[in-house]
Amino acid sequence: MPNDLRSLSIKYRGRFAPSPTGLLHFGSLVSALASYLDAKKHQGDWLIRIEDVDGTRCKESFATQILNTLHSYNLFSDEDLRTQSNHTQIYEQQLSNLKSKQLVFPCNCTRQSLAQNNGLHPSTCKSTTNQPHSWRLKASNAIYEYDDSIQGTLSFVDDLKNNTPILKRKDGYFSYQLAVVVDDHLQEITHLVRGADLIETTAQQLYLYDLFEWTPPNICHIPLITNKTGEKISKQNHAKPIKDSDLPTLLRALHYLEINLSSPQSIEEALKLAIDAWEPNKLRNIKYLPLEEQDQHFIS
Repeated sequence: MPNDLRSLSIKYRGRFAPSPTGLLHFGSLVSALASYLDAKKHQGDWLIRIEDVDGTRCKESFATQILNTLHSYNLFSDEDLRTQSNHTQIYEQQLSNLKSKQLVFPCNCTRQSLAQNNGLHPSTCKSTTNQPHSWRLKASNAIYEYDDSIQGTLSFVDDLKNNTPILKRKDGYFSYQLAVVVDDHLQEITHLVRGADLIETTAQQLYLYDLFEWTPPNICHIPLITNKTGEKISKQNHAKPIKDSDLPTLLRALHYLEINLSSPQSIEEALKLAIDAWEPNKLRNIKYLPLEEQDQHFIS
């Protein structure tokens, strides 16, 4: 079934939500800029949220450093910072809501037992809450289709049939999938501008919006910056932290968003010019952008 997204007549509210598992790298700066520019182009609000729901990998020191770096590039949240680890009770309430509707099930399965199915968990298993267990969302035959203003029409036909994503892990931490939907709803986010690597999670999130009877935001996906082997620039793939308050770094990040400024004298001036120059249609149907030779210093 098609999914109706928010009308553009609603006040624009966008966000950037980094996970503090390391310092801010070049690929994350590009994503932050895209979401910021889109919000400001529409005279909207732009929020920063710290997605530290994974307590095993996230560190408060990284969150502080990420915020400091964003601020050094004049990227400030228009509202108070929201930190996921402060809101676990809300995620538990929404999980209980799904339990009451029998839309989730406990799972004792291990990675080893799922390896034969490429790590996927295609059906409800015979597990018990008497042993360590995660909570998984039941599979669905729901079909989604929507127009991504950058990637074009995206269809999700079989994405929910053979997968039962974890909403709460065995160690008690909530998953990104549940927390991001709850937070975006509570913060009244109307527009998401994020990396193309998250396209594969979109159907699961739209399905959760439907189960909660919430209106999803408009979603679009910018191209991923990739290394020479085609892997996205990320902490896992040895992306280096970027310098704070570095105009040349900012200009190179804008370049990958098809914004090429001639001679701004400051970060503040560059952002102002970039807002006027932001045209997501220039990125239409592009999912991957190789890191150019002159920018190889952004990775190890």
